[in-house]
Amino acid sequence: MSQIKGPAIFLAQFAQDEPPFNNLSNISQWAKDLGYIGVQLPGWDGRFIDLDKAAESKQYCDDLKGQCNGLEITEISTHLIGQLVATHPAYDILLDAFAPAAVHNNTKARTEWAVDQMIKAIKASRNLGLSALPTFSGALLWHTFYPFPQRPAGLVELGFNDLAKRWQPILNAAEENGVDLAYEIHPTEDLHDGVTFERFLAATGNHPRVHILYDPSHFVLQCLDYVGYIDCYHEHIKAFHVKDAEFNPSPRSGVYGGYQDWVDRPGRFRSLGDGQVDFKRVFSKLTQYGYSSWAVLEWECCLKDAEQGARESATFIQSMLIDTPKHAFDDFAGGAVDEQTNRRILGLE
Repeated sequence: MSQIKGPAIFLAQFAQDEPPFNNLSNISQWAKDLGYIGVQLPGWDGRFIDLDKAAESKQYCDDLKGQCNGLEITEISTHLIGQLVATHPAYDILLDAFAPAAVHNNTKARTEWAVDQMIKAIKASRNLGLSALPTFSGALLWHTFYPFPQRPAGLVELGFNDLAKRWQPILNAAEENGVDLAYEIHPTEDLHDGVTFERFLAATGNHPRVHILYDPSHFVLQCLDYVGYIDCYHEHIKAFHVKDAEFNPSPRSGVYGGYQDWVDRPGRFRSLGDGQVDFKRVFSKLTQYGYSSWAVLEWECCLKDAEQGARESATFIQSMLIDTPKHAFDDFAGGAVDEQTNRRILGLE
């Protein structure tokens, strides 16, 4: 068994234009003072990383590491970029906010920009010595997730085949650079549970770089077995967002939320320890299967202040980390090990 690394923190939700949240040096010092030892960078935020430079220059990447006050860069997040690889026209206006103004109102140009940025993020990951790249899959089918009106035969297969086709050049670049794509399994993405992950994996021809970012909070909101998910897909889990959630259905509202704001929804994200995720089981199961990468806080809570959440979460994650055993607990009661003794125990001699 291997030990999980952490605690680390995803910087996206804390980024601001005011110190100490306005650049990598300042925010990493803030995180270090809270007890974090790693930072996950939002790849779209120029205050923390320039993907163009990082893709081309290892020296730039070394300098970037030097700005982190001794903290490690865990991964580059490309969620908002990956979202734009596959989009449905119904979401075009909303998704323009994820891209530069030069490609707004131009879906084709926006998608081409996203593919180019994903490949740069892969090269940047290689230059930083990172092995996994968290991202979103995007969605062509999400508007049909509820089967009414009835989905025509072949629609789902066509959607996943086209999704795989869009990701193929990115996945091939990932293979060339030795980087795994860790798709966050997330509602509004076509990869939002185990079945859809399997569909996509099959559509890519079981591409060796198709993997998972595991975040149990999204499974709580779907009423999905988030611990059993690790049993099923542990070989594919290459990144881990530590985020809490709760689901409290009422006579008035359930999984779909009634278009309510987060604070009023039955399913909502919470600060670590304030929700319903059994993190002791999650960390135990991941440790059991040898997950040895980072445990990264993704803080999203509609009730608690971000700085309080970050401060408490460093201690929370640290308390979940398991020092794996150097020897078996029952070694003291063991006898000599040799084949002759084993044969005698089995009555073979």
